[in-house]
Amino acid sequence: MREGKVVTTEAAPAPAKGRPAAENPKNVVQSAAKVFAVLKAFGPDLPELTLAEVAARAGTDRGTAFRLIHTLEALGYLRAVPASRRFRLTLKCLELGFSALAARGMPDHAAPLLRELVPEFGDAASLGAVEAGEVVYLARVQAGLERHGVVRHPGTRVGAYATALGHAMLAFLPREEQVAQLERKERVKLSERTITDLDALLERLAEVRARGFAVSDGENAYGLRTVAAPILDASGQPFAGVSLTIDASRAPLEDFVAAGLPRLRQVVTELTEATRLSLGAIGPRLA
Repeated sequence: MREGKVVTTEAAPAPAKGRPAAENPKNVVQSAAKVFAVLKAFGPDLPELTLAEVAARAGTDRGTAFRLIHTLEALGYLRAVPASRRFRLTLKCLELGFSALAARGMPDHAAPLLRELVPEFGDAASLGAVEAGEVVYLARVQAGLERHGVVRHPGTRVGAYATALGHAMLAFLPREEQVAQLERKERVKLSERTITDLDALLERLAEVRARGFAVSDGENAYGLRTVAAPILDASGQPFAGVSLTIDASRAPLEDFVAAGLPRLRQVVTELTEATRLSLGAIGPRLA
């Protein structure tokens, strides 16, 4: 330290209040964004592009596109097509995807997303799938709820008829399959609010499908409130679902849904996109 001066270490700029650092435009490196814009300019329908086409699709000028293309070529991510003025992606680009996919299924990808929900938005968050009339829990993050005697380890099975998670997925099946799934499991009351009548359940599923999510208020266990949403494939069929649960003393149902549903839908969107980009490599993996 020099006499008369105080030497300080420059701290990274704090993110804007109430806004994640990644969403703050000041924290975005535009040159890095342009690199990915160039890579994403290529696609199954356009595997080979000229410099001008890359510039147009990436939304940049030709000079910038020229420098980025040749940088990516030097790094091995792009290759010039012989006897043409076109470029194409190389197989090295697969490293970017397979490093994320490597031997991992949807439960592994869902776990960190579920952890982001608990305990800020709920006391438990789950990923599950429907099989033989039951919800099979694939991943679960829980903080509390022990006094309710609720334990949902991966592999736990619960009748789909009695859970918001089950309703969220069953609602998007054809009606005949809904009936088949509901008839696979004996329907008994888990609380005084549990719906067991088949017609009443089918009516509930129609309501869930219309609004896009399911809600349970003490129907599966006394004192618990749950909101759940399905993960749909490209054809609109459910192959998994995500739920968020709180102790009923924590918040009124309306407040809980208002705060938790948007975050729950973000998780659903991310897992849906991961499945699409992996061409099915990321899946529920029930077995």
